[in-house]
Amino acid sequence: QVQLVESGGGLVQAGGSLRLSCAVSGRTDSMYAMGWFRQAPGKEREFVAVIRWSGGSGRYANSVKGRFTISRDNDKNTAYLQMNTLKPEDTAVYYCAATSTGTRYVRAEYDYWGQGTQVTVSS
Repeated sequence: QVQLVESGGGLVQAGGSLRLSCAVSGRTDSMYAMGWFRQAPGKEREFVAVIRWSGGSGRYANSVKGRFTISRDNDKNTAYLQMNTLKPEDTAVYYCAATSTGTRYVRAEYDYWGQGTQVTVSS
C-alpha cells in the first residue's frame, strides 16, 4: 500500500505561483511513477504531469507545458508540482497519484490517490 497526502493549495491571483507537495509513505519500492491530476467543478479529472519515481524529465499536458514543473525528492519521499504564471482556468482540486505500471497519462491506470488540495486562481 502507498499513502499520498497533498498540501500547498490555496488562493492566488492570476500570474502568481504555488508549489504543491505530495508526501508519500508506505511501499514506495512498488511505485514506478508519480502523477498530478486536477478536477474543476463539473469537469472530468484530467492529467497534468507525470514523472518517474526514479527520476528523469517530466511529461506535461499541453495546457500547463512551460508553466508547471513536476519533480520529486526520493530522500524526502515527496513529489512536487511547481505552478507558475497561474491562470483562472487552472482553478481545480489537484490530486497526486502513484502508479506501479509505467509512465501513465490516464486516471484509470493509477493505483493510489491523495485526497486532493484546492487551488483557486482569481482574475
